[in-house]
Amino acid sequence: MAAAKQNGIQLDSNAVFYNIIAWGFFLLGMVPRKTADRLAGVLGRIWFAADRRHRDVAIENLTRAFGCEMTQAQIRALARRIFCSLMKIVFETGWAMHIKKSDMRRHFRFTGMQNLHAAMQEKKGVLVLTAHLGNWELLITAAGKLGLPISAIYRPLEFEPLDRFFSQLRSSSGASLFPKKMAMRKVLRSLADNKLVGILLDQNTGASKGVFADFFGEPAGTNKGMALLARATGTPVVPMFLVRENGFFRVICGPRLPNIKTRDKTKDIEAATILYNRVIEDMIRRYPEQWFWVHRRWKSRPYKRWDPGAGDQSASSVIDRKYRLINSKSEYRNPKQIRNSNS
Repeated sequence: MAAAKQNGIQLDSNAVFYNIIAWGFFLLGMVPRKTADRLAGVLGRIWFAADRRHRDVAIENLTRAFGCEMTQAQIRALARRIFCSLMKIVFETGWAMHIKKSDMRRHFRFTGMQNLHAAMQEKKGVLVLTAHLGNWELLITAAGKLGLPISAIYRPLEFEPLDRFFSQLRSSSGASLFPKKMAMRKVLRSLADNKLVGILLDQNTGASKGVFADFFGEPAGTNKGMALLARATGTPVVPMFLVRENGFFRVICGPRLPNIKTRDKTKDIEAATILYNRVIEDMIRRYPEQWFWVHRRWKSRPYKRWDPGAGDQSASSVIDRKYRLINSKSEYRNPKQIRNSNS
């Protein structure tokens, strides 16, 4: 722990930085929401203009995903809106420090929660498939305020004071947090206790810890942990996302995803991970300005030429059939239903 003595007083620099961060977010949370959104727009544009590295990553990713659908001018305009959306998270994080349970219905809308409750009835716990979409930090807050027994696997931040702040913010709503390393035993215990375990599955993963699964038509290294857990335990997998919509935060809970289990474990894991990526991609396509495009999602590359049409055709057809079935009844496939629902 970083510490220094000054005038006979022991100073803990991590504690000092933590208090600065905590008070900074607390004060930002006092800014009215509409004013905060306008400030985020201004600061986001400044960030976009000044931060060439992340700007280039975002534009490269958007070109990879939408290059055949958008002009470069449209992609650049979307990238600018993405930076503004990310800047909103800073103000919303502070706002979350002030929110009370009685405020939930005023600021949040919920779609498809019956899917989650039905999965919990199986008493096996629930693996919550989610992504860095909208304000993912508020998803834990919303679940906790509703009294849902949620846990989350997370990657600790390198800057200890900031990591401590977010850990305390998440746990303040009742969530249990499991650092990514050595999390398996705690995850299994939570599932045995019929709790929710949230997993962000939209970050780049190397070949040693993941599989390459289609994402916007490109091979993307994706963590295989959720697929392994679902296959081994039979735990239901339910997609759950939080997005901004018309001045509200909407929690969207999709139908339970099918558990793919045949005699071929390797192909089952690949098929399930492809399915998870499709669900995430579908949500991103509906809210493209709200995803974390500044991350190098396609950084890891396959060792050999990747052919999404190669391999087990029967497994591929199973995925297509199951995905069409999910879409036919899914709350998050119909944007009009989402926007008109106040459930």
